[in-house]
Amino acid sequence: MSTAQQPEPKDRPARLTVGVVGAGRVGPALAASLQLAGHRPVAVSGVSDASRRRAADLLPGVPLVTPAEVLQRADLVLLTVPDDALPGLVQGLAETGAVRPGQLLVHTSGRYGAKVLDPALRAGALPLALHPAMTFTGTAVDVQRLAGCPFGVTAPEELRLAAEALVIEMGGEPEWIAEAARPLYHAALALGANHLVTLVAEAMDLLRTAGVQAPDRMLGPLLGAALDNALRSGDAALTGPVARGDAGTVAEHIAQLREHAPGTVAGYLAMARATADRALANGLLKPELAEDLLGVLAGDTPLPENGEDR
Repeated sequence: MSTAQQPEPKDRPARLTVGVVGAGRVGPALAASLQLAGHRPVAVSGVSDASRRRAADLLPGVPLVTPAEVLQRADLVLLTVPDDALPGLVQGLAETGAVRPGQLLVHTSGRYGAKVLDPALRAGALPLALHPAMTFTGTAVDVQRLAGCPFGVTAPEELRLAAEALVIEMGGEPEWIAEAARPLYHAALALGANHLVTLVAEAMDLLRTAGVQAPDRMLGPLLGAALDNALRSGDAALTGPVARGDAGTVAEHIAQLREHAPGTVAGYLAMARATADRALANGLLKPELAEDLLGVLAGDTPLPENGEDR
């Protein structure tokens, strides 16, 4: 993916009034980044106190109004609501006549492509799916993090250039995702990012149980190196007892987890099995060592008793 370059002023889209429906962590940050590119936020909707605070912090002076009023005021509307709420929101806005012909409607769901906006398309709107592949904090730091952030872009072919131009104006890098591939694309991101947070949090909990005073400092260099190696080398970066076929060590891990953190056993086993499969397929795990290891992971091999040689 090439580094995004800001378009020349003559190539930039016309300056737009921007509205946000759903002032969660994403919408206000995107609107603030569009403001830096010269667009003008004019309206935002939010229900919870947290949403209203985010809007006030990132979009000071922008009025809080109803979703219908956001669409009435804005040329470009960011629909930044939870995935499950998006289809109903779009349908409701279209049925109530809130959608205006020629209005750009942008949703930020990773799960959906542009077709979820079909009710608005039939009302004359221009549908864009722009999903930033980044976790958001709901603070001003998100605007800075958008620099170089990949966006999964899906739109009708005739709107592709407009969609990509908006992403570039926000500092991001557009990556075209076919409509049918959106759910798989989103599953891949969730597997990598959301599950990573769970794994790191569980690892820190276990280190605390083991008496480590600063688990974040202990894990930081290790996880940073592991992530860098994985992104650079893929499966060749696999290391540790599973990739080496150290069945006894893995058995001890399982025994310790069952004693101190039984809720983590299922996750450990699932990831260890997946790691073993990938290590075998890539020739990192020797077949003669895999049998005992897979037996331990399947529960066929007895785990060591406390005090036994391992």
